[in-house]
Amino acid sequence: MPRGLRRLVHLVLFCPLSKGLQSRLPALKVKYLLLVWLGILVASWVLYMQYASYSELCRGHVCHMVICDHYRRGIISGSSCKALCEERSLTLQRCMSTSSTHQVYSGLWKERPVVIKCGLEESLKGDGAPDSLLRQEMTLFDKPTRGTSMDEFREMLHSFLKSTLGEQPSLTTLVGRVITLADVNKDGKVSLAEAKSVWALLQINEFLLMVALQEKEHTPKLLGFCGDLYVTERVGHSSLYRLEIPSYLQALVPEALSSSLNQWLAPAWPRRARITIGLLEFVEEVFHGAYGSFLLCDASSRHVGYNVKYDCKMADLRSVASEAAIRTFLRGRRCETNADCTFGRDCTATCDRLVKQCNTEVVQPNLAKVCVLLQDYLLFGAPPDLRADLEKQLRTCVTLSGLASQMEVHHSLVLNNLKTLLWKTISNTQYS
Repeated sequence: MPRGLRRLVHLVLFCPLSKGLQSRLPALKVKYLLLVWLGILVASWVLYMQYASYSELCRGHVCHMVICDHYRRGIISGSSCKALCEERSLTLQRCMSTSSTHQVYSGLWKERPVVIKCGLEESLKGDGAPDSLLRQEMTLFDKPTRGTSMDEFREMLHSFLKSTLGEQPSLTTLVGRVITLADVNKDGKVSLAEAKSVWALLQINEFLLMVALQEKEHTPKLLGFCGDLYVTERVGHSSLYRLEIPSYLQALVPEALSSSLNQWLAPAWPRRARITIGLLEFVEEVFHGAYGSFLLCDASSRHVGYNVKYDCKMADLRSVASEAAIRTFLRGRRCETNADCTFGRDCTATCDRLVKQCNTEVVQPNLAKVCVLLQDYLLFGAPPDLRADLEKQLRTCVTLSGLASQMEVHHSLVLNNLKTLLWKTISNTQYS
């Protein structure tokens, strides 16, 4: 090593220690050197993991390439295609993906902040080359086939929605809404490319939920689509908590530390109460709605967001499933324990051990799962005169269980009591 470089390293590593201290405490020099190198190794590992996770999770360029290739060949259509592939007024910006098969990006559409979502479910099964990706994506747009009439397409839609949402009297209205959405050029007809695009999108649970719940206040607005890529309004805060520890750092950061930091960074308690009221309203909206009941199968803080006005917005609906779809999944399913009767992460039914088959009703209702999530979020910093009553209400809510069909009145009573308690506290204030 050149003499000048050795001197520089010596100054960087040892200049904080005086020569007298170094001579008296030689062991301290070694410890200091080890600490510096340990810090360098940890920082290098964090940077490497950040780069590795980004390159694995963030594949928006693949989505853009596949979608625009199909659009230029006339295979797909959509209200966002021209902006994405020709005008370039719809652009992908910051990657927010948590899965390599579900790409999520913040973006701009004519200077409006949006969220862009695109699925790559088949991309990992091939050799990874662009040509194989294009071939795999082709299977998404194989229905309907050429020669399908409008009446046949309507029947396709009705049968699919019936199997997904169950027999509902309002399905005809929903079919009409899907047809209107598919008719991008508003000519009163649905072309083959338009039909293929909307059919592929309906296979995505979140998209179907957005269409079914589009008039609900707490569902992000669907702004456009192109093939199986879709664009939604951007939610200002995409999680209840502002600090999300990456998975590769969770072992290094104590849970108590991250929890304390999130409590410190959280909005003022009245604003958290406002967000909570919105979340409770969403639970009401999906419980026996116009298109059936929907269950939250992963009540995570990462799926619940809010905007600048502290109105609750569901940032991620992928874990919300229709009761009919869950029943279909559970019906006739073999089991040994209740854990074998779980749809998603936590929509669990009981196992009938005599016949070794799952029952078809989920035991824990949406409200109980949400209240588990809200305990830490609401109790921290709650007004002293409210805390005891709030803690009691949440404890009652968390213990809700039993078949939804047998506890509807109790469910509604607990939800309304909790919502009323919060609303009385913040009403007639700047936070209401």
